[in-house]
Amino acid sequence: MAKIKKKNLLRIGFDEGKALKLALEAMQHEAFAKKDREAKEMLLQSLLAKPEGFYKHSILGETAHALKADEEADKKSIFPELRENGLPLKIYGARDIEPATVQQMEIASRLPIAIGAALMPDAHRGYGLPIGGVLATENEVIPFAVGVDIGCRMCLSVYDLPESYVQRNTFQLKKSLLENTVFGAGKGFDKPMDHAVLDRKEFQEIDVIRRLKDKAWKQIGSSGGGNHFVEFGVVELSDPQNEFGLKPGSYLGVLSHSGSRGLGAGIANHFTKLAMDKTRLPKEARHLAWLGLDSEEGIAYWKAMTLAGDYASACHDQIHQRLSKDLGEKPLFIVENHHNFAWREQLSSKNSVIVHRKGATPASVGVLGIIPGSMTSPGFIVRGKGNEQSINSASHGAGRKMSRIKARNNFTQSELKKILKKHDVSLIGGGVDEAPMVYKDIQTVMKFQEELVDIVGEFHPKIVRMAKD
Repeated sequence: MAKIKKKNLLRIGFDEGKALKLALEAMQHEAFAKKDREAKEMLLQSLLAKPEGFYKHSILGETAHALKADEEADKKSIFPELRENGLPLKIYGARDIEPATVQQMEIASRLPIAIGAALMPDAHRGYGLPIGGVLATENEVIPFAVGVDIGCRMCLSVYDLPESYVQRNTFQLKKSLLENTVFGAGKGFDKPMDHAVLDRKEFQEIDVIRRLKDKAWKQIGSSGGGNHFVEFGVVELSDPQNEFGLKPGSYLGVLSHSGSRGLGAGIANHFTKLAMDKTRLPKEARHLAWLGLDSEEGIAYWKAMTLAGDYASACHDQIHQRLSKDLGEKPLFIVENHHNFAWREQLSSKNSVIVHRKGATPASVGVLGIIPGSMTSPGFIVRGKGNEQSINSASHGAGRKMSRIKARNNFTQSELKKILKKHDVSLIGGGVDEAPMVYKDIQTVMKFQEELVDIVGEFHPKIVRMAKD
């Protein structure tokens, strides 16, 4: 089974020191030999949250005492404390959300700066905020509540080509994806296209961004790993009152999902560390440290975050430019929206708030967005209704119901091929960790958020490209 490493412990909340060393040693015990990494991490997270409950544990007892000693020492430097009770938390689709995910969001709602919290129906456990978590603050930004893949987004181009075009040109469309898209951690084009975003003054003004410019140049127009994709498929417009002035019917579409690559990750890691050094929170909330937007660091992060979001948009722009050129067609319309970002918005109760959407789609009145399903299930073009209980948000997808490790342990490549064939979907790259079976049912997720968005149309994937497993 997968070995627990130091980096895993640091990610879930351990600090450098005696407790971390003891935890690493404890995880080598034969009693844990058959547990996978996810099960070990969940056990250690329980230990972190309540070490006193493990004092008498035959293997983890010494680690628990070391953690408690560190906790007592840390109390002297913690500022500020969490609220005893969290804010009211609006949860959509609570039936299908794990208790650990809700607990993670409840911790965020206890931050003294929090003024609104909601959980979308695709929610699942993450780091900092859960994926699908929405948190409003007054004038503070939380880098880790934005996330590592800053400005990750969806982009859909729709062309005046019939549904049959995909079936008649499958070979050519696969070739187009292979020649015009690049996937995977650290990957980029041999000859990247230029873009105005690379000339932005932030690359000279902010040290951390200056150091990341070469990486940003190499990776522009490319896509990451995990659940990032570029797909050819069929768009079905259903709303006769659609914003595009088109008749309901079927059209060819290109849908992409990816973010700000190494630039966003570098910015997130740098400013999260700054925030955690400046705001010392209790261990269970330590990654939710914030920066005031009237502080030098907060202003710098906001500029860096905005740049990363614009860079992510530039990546999609180039992906769609390349594919449009190969098709020899101009799109009839393009819909684009992003998540993993913080917005300054107005709510009826407040003139101005900062809204963090970690894997959640903006859904203010009339705002268009894309909510994808899986490799074999439809995505949806949606129009926001502006529901303030959800802090003007909706889900950003179907949401995982199974971790990557569990997916690899439970499904085979042969099973994935069978379900792809059943739905007449061609896959380039990808793997069982992104198989349709690991996602919640998108139709159910959409029913849970009927009061948040209207459906304008659907996108049905036909040729999917992703990073290799």
